[in-house]
Amino acid sequence: MEQFICNSCGNKHDLTPTLWKCECGGVLNIVKDTPKVNRAAWNTYPNSLWRYFETMPFAKDSKTWESVTMGEGQSPLILLDPMEPNRYVKVEYMMPTLSFKDRGAVVLMTKAKELGVSKVIADSSGNAGTAIAAYAARCNIACDIYLSDETSPKKIAQIKAHGATIKEIRGTREDIAAAAQKAVDEEKVFYASHVYNPYFYEGTKTYAYEIFEQLNGVPDALIIPVGNGTLLLGAYYGFNELFENGLIDKLPKIVAIQAKNCAPLVKAYQNGEESAQSVTNRGTLAEGIAIAAPARSKQILEAVRHTNGTFIDIEEDEILSARAKLSEKGFYVEVTSAVNYAGYLKYKKAPDEKIIIPLCGAGIKSK
Repeated sequence: MEQFICNSCGNKHDLTPTLWKCECGGVLNIVKDTPKVNRAAWNTYPNSLWRYFETMPFAKDSKTWESVTMGEGQSPLILLDPMEPNRYVKVEYMMPTLSFKDRGAVVLMTKAKELGVSKVIADSSGNAGTAIAAYAARCNIACDIYLSDETSPKKIAQIKAHGATIKEIRGTREDIAAAAQKAVDEEKVFYASHVYNPYFYEGTKTYAYEIFEQLNGVPDALIIPVGNGTLLLGAYYGFNELFENGLIDKLPKIVAIQAKNCAPLVKAYQNGEESAQSVTNRGTLAEGIAIAAPARSKQILEAVRHTNGTFIDIEEDEILSARAKLSEKGFYVEVTSAVNYAGYLKYKKAPDEKIIIPLCGAGIKSK
């Protein structure tokens, strides 16, 4: 029987379709050993993130994913500038729903389909909701997405196109999550949360595996945006698995980026705290990372500290400037993605440091 373990109290729980947190309120992780990485097996799978299927906690004979995948993963790793040989962008918006959230959504919805789920509920600032809606459609699973009533109309249109029911909520990102969680508990359905469900991170960890293959090694630093930490934690877990299998000899430094107007993790890091306290979101253009109370803050802070990384906060004018500069290089990203480049520009980097910046969402998603 597959099990979850609480990150707070250590209690174990059998996996059920309606379980999404511990009774103590803690977030859940999957009970599993570090997977044995068999590189020889990768080429027996399609050239997508499912190359790394055998590192994911599915039965080895499971074929469910084959009817769910849309070819997500294997995003290009491209030199940011020909004059800077060690600086790369990983173009994550080249995904079926135009954001990196497809990595986690396809794995999570594959698990939901295996569990025989008939309906899912998710809350999102936009991209995760789009991804869950798209893969729910692939699985013929009903889907409700809870969003802010101020979400980009383009993201709302994308979610509606996949047949999901949209629940627009007035209030903070935390109010939206609370409304979704209330509905999950009342309806007793599967909570397809990119924050709470640890299967989502089994998808985002493939970001690390791809970088390892594309570089034939490990970078020195990863610039990663962080709101709820779905890409940051996935990248950390993926590189940890490669390290524990002896395929790399160090972990890349994680340089985590937040918008200054909503930066609870920056504050916690600077104060030497184990977990972040909730802050007031003073309003930021970077809607995708405007998370005032990240549920997995303890794990995020541990990951950054374990890699000797750091946090950087970004002003609003720096976000728009960075977006324009990326566009001049040929990369049109959504506003939230521009914080990554802004963070890269502020980061005190060594001349020969090998750095990777994710371009998380396509520019056409923004208002």
